[in-house]
Amino acid sequence: MDLYHIWCDLKPGVRDTTFVEAVDRYLGRLRDDGLIEGFRVTRRKLGLGAPGLGEFHVWIETRDLAQLDAAFTRVSSRAEPVEGFHHGVNSLVQNTQFALYRDFPDPHRQTGEERF
Repeated sequence: MDLYHIWCDLKPGVRDTTFVEAVDRYLGRLRDDGLIEGFRVTRRKLGLGAPGLGEFHVWIETRDLAQLDAAFTRVSSRAEPVEGFHHGVNSLVQNTQFALYRDFPDPHRQTGEERF
């Protein structure tokens, strides 16, 4: 699995439940269309977290980079209805940061023949 991470803070005045509902509409649509495998929203607890990362953390799971690329292609088309869902989330957040991770070790990895 590839894990696309998004950290963000809410813009002033945005309700936390409004944000979660918008994420559910947006990423739920991508999941239902087979463009992502799943997602979750987490929130910093007790103020603990790495400096500079937002209060909210959205995890998006994809099978591989090909599926992630297909999701990016759909979203970057800027076509409805996905554009409305995407804007519905982006308009609520600030201080956004992104990262891409993968499960490790890779399922195809062989051991014993490494030369480093």
